[in-house]
Amino acid sequence: MPLRPAALCLALTVLAACGAPGGSRVTVGDTGDVEFLNLRTGPGLGYVVVLGLPEGTALTRQDCVTELGQLWCRVALAAAPAISGYVAADFLRE
Repeated sequence: MPLRPAALCLALTVLAACGAPGGSRVTVGDTGDVEFLNLRTGPGLGYVVVLGLPEGTALTRQDCVTELGQLWCRVALAAAPAISGYVAADFLRE
């Protein structure tokens, strides 16, 4: 039984969605005088801190935005992708 074009298109879309998650792998770099990099609910200092990320934490970077002259990236923990938020891009390393 041949697949109809619509069914084939749907099947390919589902397969593409099941592939590797989008984004690039990065780690938390040197945080300087502070012990942790703050993971925030939004892109800016005015947003709530979700948790502190120690140097070396593996993340998946999704997209970045500029807020008041500072570049912020939406990231998720590589080990727990459901935990996500925004961090200052200055502290991310490829």
